[in-house]
Amino acid sequence: MADFYQTGIITTLHNLGRPSLDRLEADLREFCRARPVALVLPALYSEFKRPAMAGIVSELSKVSYLKEVVLVLDKASDKEYQQVREFMDPVPNVMIIHNDGKRVNEILDTLARNKLDAGQRGKGRSAWLAYGYVLASGQSDIIALHDCDIVTYSRELLARLCYPVVNPNLDYVFCKGFYSRVTDRMHGRVTRLLMTPLVQSLMQLLGQNRFLLFLDSFRYPLAGEFCMTADMARVNRIPWDWGLEVGSLAEVYRNYSPRRVCQVDIAVTYEHKHQSLSADDPGQGLMKMTVDICKSIFRNLASEGVVFSEGFFKSLSVIYLRNAEDTIMKYEADAAINGLLFDRHEEAMAVEAFTRAIIIAANEYIENPMATPLIPNWNRVTSAIPGILNMMKKAVEEDNR
Repeated sequence: MADFYQTGIITTLHNLGRPSLDRLEADLREFCRARPVALVLPALYSEFKRPAMAGIVSELSKVSYLKEVVLVLDKASDKEYQQVREFMDPVPNVMIIHNDGKRVNEILDTLARNKLDAGQRGKGRSAWLAYGYVLASGQSDIIALHDCDIVTYSRELLARLCYPVVNPNLDYVFCKGFYSRVTDRMHGRVTRLLMTPLVQSLMQLLGQNRFLLFLDSFRYPLAGEFCMTADMARVNRIPWDWGLEVGSLAEVYRNYSPRRVCQVDIAVTYEHKHQSLSADDPGQGLMKMTVDICKSIFRNLASEGVVFSEGFFKSLSVIYLRNAEDTIMKYEADAAINGLLFDRHEEAMAVEAFTRAIIIAANEYIENPMATPLIPNWNRVTSAIPGILNMMKKAVEEDNR
């Protein structure tokens, strides 16, 4: 049984006792009459060639409370798009956004002509396009999102993710999922060995910074699963790079009170595809991810009034390395008592790579502190192009017809 301890400045909803999926789904069906839910699925075509997607489709075919499912398909030809439509047939109320299709590219061209940058191809832009369609369709008040590579997916994950925001008695506008990344060993290196010791190191240097305290309150800040109100999709900006999760949390922090934010335990086990470390190539794998995450944290701290210097970043890299090395010792003990495999050398190599990533991110930030990967929010886009949502709705519906 999980603990019931509350930490940080946001609410933690645990997996206690024997929660009933039947009860959760019955409640959600009732709540969704007044607060309909859209599920957003950002996916590459290649994910339909892996076992995880078949399991997700099988589980979603049993879910009856969703108003609409919006699949955003990336890197797919017209023929592959048709194959995915057939693959998704068992799931009710599905609309597919074909990122490589002619109509969607016309919308991106319209944005570019109006000097609105939708960013580079990736999960962030896919999610942003999906939010635009949900806002255009006007059918849903709540938006949930999860990845499409979850090998251990069950519909209970979705029910627990949606429940805190959909339940009108709880008054949450944003819910982040968390879970244990454990098989025969611990995974989640970027969260365990970068995010937590980095945030704690920054707090040592800056004191009790409110934004850092907010980040430190999340048990799995880099989780790709969350649920939010549709209004949030209008006002929050989305990063298109690997800093997506941290940048999204920064927008939530900027626009909403932490008391209306929660995190929920959504899975006993969670397994998905793993990124390679790519320690020698900062443009690939986890190194690319860590550089983007660090820059996102630095930019958001700067927007809170923190002044950075080369001396600050030198101190930060030294403090981080010491804290991360201490963190390795903690996880080694945790693995030992639970009988898990633990490669101390591999963990130490990851920490050394992450230390280099922090230095690279710091140098890139100092060189260009104004660079930002944020896509404009939909309020700004609709102000610049009043008919853009109608264009989005028409394009997606014609593609799906």
